[in-house]
Amino acid sequence: MREADLALLETAARAAGAIALRHFGRNPEVWQKPGGHGPVTIADIEIDRMLRADLLAARPQYGWLSEETEDGPARLAAGRVFIVDPIDGTRAFVAGEKAWAHSLALAENGCVVAGVVHLPKLERTYLAMAGGGAFVNGAAIGASPRAELDDASVLANAGHLDPSHWRGNAPRLERHMRPSLAYRLCLAAEGRFDAMVTFRDVWEWDVAAGDLIAREAGAVVTDRRGGTPVYNGPTALIPGLIVAGPALHGAILARVGE
Repeated sequence: MREADLALLETAARAAGAIALRHFGRNPEVWQKPGGHGPVTIADIEIDRMLRADLLAARPQYGWLSEETEDGPARLAAGRVFIVDPIDGTRAFVAGEKAWAHSLALAENGCVVAGVVHLPKLERTYLAMAGGGAFVNGAAIGASPRAELDDASVLANAGHLDPSHWRGNAPRLERHMRPSLAYRLCLAAEGRFDAMVTFRDVWEWDVAAGDLIAREAGAVVTDRRGGTPVYNGPTALIPGLIVAGPALHGAILARVGE
């Protein structure tokens, strides 16, 4: 069943890409969400509607959690839940940049069991199924084996290198950034960077698919306190995220402050 679910997610992600590319670079309608939650475009809404219709038509018994759909308590009673971000990196999408993604995941009893992150403009599709490894464009991927924290290449916001986040002085890191959080997780999963960290609370739809892809690539994924993220939670928030190979993850976690 999980193989069929993963195939369903991949097909849906590629359909989302087709919609996005019809709007990309053509000055799509954009407005700001209430409460300072960032921009949303007509493409986000069209993709969300398509994904909800197609995925729930195929799996009507599954729950639904999406950035662009009003949330409700019904999903909490579902054993399996789709967790999707129609466009992760909407600001980049609006600006005409390429590193935005469609992030689609399936969670079962709090754990992600299938995930796809599709980047149409970069022609990269990452996917994973629980117990089945992680892949990009059909090729297996693996996390960085690095163990030393100093000079590690880390995907993080600049503010996360502030000494207030660390025990003692902040480590000496080679910092990088990408607009899509889902893509950042995949880059760490692929070993193109040694780690990805965010100490802020993150929405489940931004990280669910990338979480599984990173785990299946051999990375350790925890929240900022070292706990295992649980999905389909009441608030749909995860308390930060640390993603790295086992040795480097331990080194990061040992240095993170309260």
